[in-house]
Amino acid sequence: MSKLRLLGTALRSNFTVRTVRANQGLPFLLRDSPRRFSTESEQSPQDSAVDQFLQTPDTGLVYGKLLGVTRHTLKTDVVNMLEGCKLTLDDLKIDYNRSFMPMGMMVQFPSRYAFDQAMRMVTKKGRLYKLERASRSQWDSLTPYNGKTVLLHGLPRNAVPYDVERFLTGCEHDSAIELFLRAGSPDPIKMALVRFSSQIEAMNAFIKKNRGFCLNNQILVRVLQ
Repeated sequence: MSKLRLLGTALRSNFTVRTVRANQGLPFLLRDSPRRFSTESEQSPQDSAVDQFLQTPDTGLVYGKLLGVTRHTLKTDVVNMLEGCKLTLDDLKIDYNRSFMPMGMMVQFPSRYAFDQAMRMVTKKGRLYKLERASRSQWDSLTPYNGKTVLLHGLPRNAVPYDVERFLTGCEHDSAIELFLRAGSPDPIKMALVRFSSQIEAMNAFIKKNRGFCLNNQILVRVLQ
């Protein structure tokens, strides 16, 4: 009987040792299993990136582009249409092409709320217009004429700055006159940009000189906004 008890004791001892060794490896399995077998994916950062180009962290400004404007559309028309969005004339810039035809109007909104409100108002009242999102770089790339620059359209090909000065006799303008050619049909069209010290002086030039003659050519005068 004593031999049987000794054999049983030895068997139980051997089983206990194997069990302890097996259990010692269990914590490693438990620590590894969440990493190896987890079906959860990492949180996507999309939410934080939505409309990121609309955000200007330093100022909170938001930019949009109003499509559907014509050369007869005034900044005051847009300010009045978007009444309640807290816009001023300085918050608008005309996006002209190379021939100085308006392609749209850039709008600087004081907040995202104002932009959303303008979207609703354009949908409701401005059936001829469409407002889309824009970036700060689009705004910065445009030259603000602010009603102080006049475009002379249809100058003779041989016209020089002196001829333009004679055409503008009686109008107080800056000394710099920019002459250039733009594509036309059938021939290129000569134009000039003339800057004035104020909007009143620029409008005075329009009233006095529009459809006047320079070297026998009739000139169209436009005030750029």
